[in-house]
Order: sequence, then structure tokens, then C-alpha cells
Amino acid sequence: MRRFLDGWQHPLRPQRPIRISVRVSRLAQYARQVGRFIGTAIALAPQLATARDALPIERLTLPPGFYVEVLSDQVPGARGMVLGPKGTLFVGSRAQGDVYAITLDPSRAYAAKVRTVASGLNMPVGVAMRNGALYISAVSDIVKLDDIENRLDNPGKPAVVYDKLPSESHHGWRYIAFGPDQRLYVGVGAPCNVCKRDENRYAMIGSMKPDGTDWRVVARGVRNTVGFDWQPGTHTLWFTDNGRDLLGDDVPDDELNRLTRVGEHFGFPYCHAGDVADPEFGREKRCSAFTPPMAKLGAHVAALGMKFYTGKQFPEDYRGSIFIAEHGSWNRSRKVGYRVVRVVLDTKGNVVKQEIFAQGWLGDDESVWGRPVDLLTLPDGSLLISDDHAGAIYRITYRKP
Repeated sequence: MRRFLDGWQHPLRPQRPIRISVRVSRLAQYARQVGRFIGTAIALAPQLATARDALPIERLTLPPGFYVEVLSDQVPGARGMVLGPKGTLFVGSRAQGDVYAITLDPSRAYAAKVRTVASGLNMPVGVAMRNGALYISAVSDIVKLDDIENRLDNPGKPAVVYDKLPSESHHGWRYIAFGPDQRLYVGVGAPCNVCKRDENRYAMIGSMKPDGTDWRVVARGVRNTVGFDWQPGTHTLWFTDNGRDLLGDDVPDDELNRLTRVGEHFGFPYCHAGDVADPEFGREKRCSAFTPPMAKLGAHVAALGMKFYTGKQFPEDYRGSIFIAEHGSWNRSRKVGYRVVRVVLDTKGNVVKQEIFAQGWLGDDESVWGRPVDLLTLPDGSLLISDDHAGAIYRITYRKP
């Protein structure tokens, strides 16, 4: 099955920036909203399946020829993923404070041994690999485990690489990845729903050398990115960004952005999704002063991990497409997201189509049994999806119908 994103995904297509007036205090509005959705927050708390057959993957729907299996359901709070040079899958977590190593056996879906290689860390969401070392984000710190694949049973204590990132936990779960320039890129979210802070420290993407030196700001005005990747061939950085809350069910959209120059500004906190002027800060700077998104992804879908598909297992027209994991809404009157979407680009890098790729974690009755977080292409061309709600890693394969 293939179909375009539902109409609610693109509720606003204005010709001019939207300016919204707010007549109640942000604090009062936030309090009401939290009260209204406290049940949702409890229901969406991560959980670990007790048996492999407890995950109803038969509810997941994909295009013809695609199949999904559970690689492991013993990965509590599974978040960011990276593959080691010897084929070990490393997975971060959030509240659990653990980092896992999964030994894969491509011939058997369940022959995946899970080890904990680091524990007691502060929201170790992001993981990255370079020269055999596993880099881990931990809010204010970046740490690493050297020679990790040869020391899975005795990894030792992580060494601190960098310890000058903001310490706030709000949007402190940091995605990290090494770029084509061999620098480590780090997402640093705003410590709030919407606020003005030092733009060289918050709401941006930065990079550093592998030894933690030469910190640079790469992109500004980025509220909270939890996924980025580089386009094959061009080495251009693309990233998702989560829109602010408390402006309604359909405003503003989450974003898919492309960086064209170092230091580019993408609008936060003044402008959201390219054309929504912030009710508090929007009068200070016009939306036209900032780089608009390449694609609007829908309000509150919580677009997290994104990856360009570089494998050869899927049909040829999938190569170069972007897969995006939508973690799902927590504060919308009707839930949205909880799926993986595909974004198709033309030869010039423009977005020409968005479509649902995998869905079914959200039921028709709005019950939720899974929340996609990150994506990773394996060497055989299959696609992995992490799920922090179910504590699982899924593997999607393709066989020609």
C-alpha cells in the first residue's frame, strides 16, 4: 500500500506569514494542556514486552513486497542506532540510562544477543562510531568507549570527550553522528517550548573534532532536532526539527530542513515552519529572514530519526529517498504520527512527494503499542527501526511480489 500523507499533514498553505495572537498566559495554557493530556503521557510511557509474540507486528502495514520482523524486543527504551565495523548494532536509550550492543545473525531474526555496554548515563540517546570507538551523548557530555567491539563483555568506563554542552534536561536528549568531514555533529535543543536563549549555545546544531576540540556552530534556529543525515553524493546535511507546542492541533508543522551554508538560521524562536510567526517573538524578525523548510511534515507528529536510503535491497526508486520516523503526538486532541514516512526527492534535491511507508503502531481507537524513533540501513539493504515504547528493534526487508 502506498498513499500520500493525510490532509491534516498540511493544514496550512498561506501566502503570507501567519501571525497568531495569544490571550492567555503561556503558563496557564500549558497547565490546562498538561492536565488534559496527563493520561496520554502515562499511556505512552516506554514499556518492555515480556514475550516476542506480545508485539502485534501483524498490525503493521507496508507497501507490497515489504515485510517486517522483530529483530529484538529486549532493548528497553531503544533510541539512536549505529552499526560497528564488525557488525555489532549499538543502541542508545533515554530514561533507562543504558547503551546496548546487539550481536546480529542475518540468517535468523531472533538470534540477536543483547548486552549492556554502558549504564547509569544521563539520557544516552545518541550513539556514533569512529575508528572502533563508540561515542555516546549524555546531555552535557559526550563520552566514548574505545575498541568497543573487542570489549563487549568488559567495555570499561566511558572516557569524557567533551563536557561543555548545556545541562538542561528539557530537549537534552541529543542525536549525534559523524559527518563526511569526520567531525562529530551534535543536536542541541532549546531548553523550553519556546524561548530566547544564546543562539550559539541552544537551539542549534554544532560539530567538533573527534577529540572534542574545535567546537563550531553549524546551524541556528533549530528548536529540537533528533535526526539528521547527509545526502549521498552531495554531502549536504538534512535534518528534522520538532515544532513548538500550544498553538493548536494543526500549527506549526514539524520540519525537514537542508543546510546550504554554515551558520544558516532556520527561524526558531521567531518563526516556525517557514511561515508561522511566533505570537511572542515573531514581531522582532520576519519569517522572510530565515531559511524555510524543504518539507512540512505535519503538526505534532514528532519527526525524529531520518535516513537517506543507500541500500540496494529495496526497489530502485527508493534509493536516495528519505525515511523519517514519526514518534507520535502527546498533546493533540487526536493522535497523529506513530509511523514511518518516505520523502522522495528529484534530481535537484527538491521534495516531490511524501507518502506513508510503515504504519499500524497507532490503532483506530487511538491505542498505541509502539513509537518509531531512529532508522538505520544494514549492509544487506534491509532497514532497521528502533522503538522506545516497545523496547524493540524491527527489521524491514523486501522481496519482489
